[in-house]
Amino acid sequence: MRSICAMRSLLAAAAAATAAPTVLRAGAFPPRPPLLSLPLRRVRAAGNMLGAARSASAAAQSRIGGEAEVRASLSGEIHVIVGPMFAGKTTALLRRVQAEAGNGRTVALIKSNKDNRYGLDSVVTHDGTKMACWALSDLSSFHDKLGVEAYDKVDVIGIDEAQFFDDLYDFCCKAADRDGKIVVVAGLDGDYKRKKFGSVLDVVPLADSVTKLTARCELCGRRAFFTLRKTQETKTELIGGADVYMPVCRQHYMDGHIVVEATRIVLDIDRSTVTAQALK
Repeated sequence: MRSICAMRSLLAAAAAATAAPTVLRAGAFPPRPPLLSLPLRRVRAAGNMLGAARSASAAAQSRIGGEAEVRASLSGEIHVIVGPMFAGKTTALLRRVQAEAGNGRTVALIKSNKDNRYGLDSVVTHDGTKMACWALSDLSSFHDKLGVEAYDKVDVIGIDEAQFFDDLYDFCCKAADRDGKIVVVAGLDGDYKRKKFGSVLDVVPLADSVTKLTARCELCGRRAFFTLRKTQETKTELIGGADVYMPVCRQHYMDGHIVVEATRIVLDIDRSTVTAQALK
């Protein structure tokens, strides 16, 4: 009997131990990090700041887009026409300007007041074609002479004999980049020594297009890339036509310069001889 009672006691103790929950020590697992909590006012302030940042970003994008549209609508162009004398540069310039006028654009034509061969009120080609123009000493005065309102209405500006304008580069930059004008420049790229003439070549890096025209060699009929001066004058700027200059190919440019130089030497010798005789 005692054995049976002892067995029942053991079974009851085992059942009670199985039903009790398992208790773990506090150090059995690493502590959980505390939850991040902000006061309600700080949460609302952070939300307001985020909303303001998004609004500012949207406004900036809108402003940039608007400025880009304005710049696009004012996008100008620069076109350069170069070549030797008698290559048809002025003819090409007038053809382009007249075509722009035919398309409904307002045009203005400028030339240097140094070139008075056919008068100062017109740009005239060697074959007699002409178009009214502004004869100026510098391009910077064009805006003021024309007037702000009239200048704003001009779409296309043609510049003939551009090698005579020292401020050509700055004018083209402002007219095309800032004011959205189409600028067509025509002039000599080189002088009679085949050296850079004026600022025409400086504008080439700004240009949308560059056209190199050629003439016909006056001595052989081949393509002429150079201008030969017939006279003994040595200054760079010497206004003249066929009486002073002629277009030549490379071969006749070299031959012609030999002849011109030989003539100059002979004339210098003759002049020195006359002077020496006069002093005796």
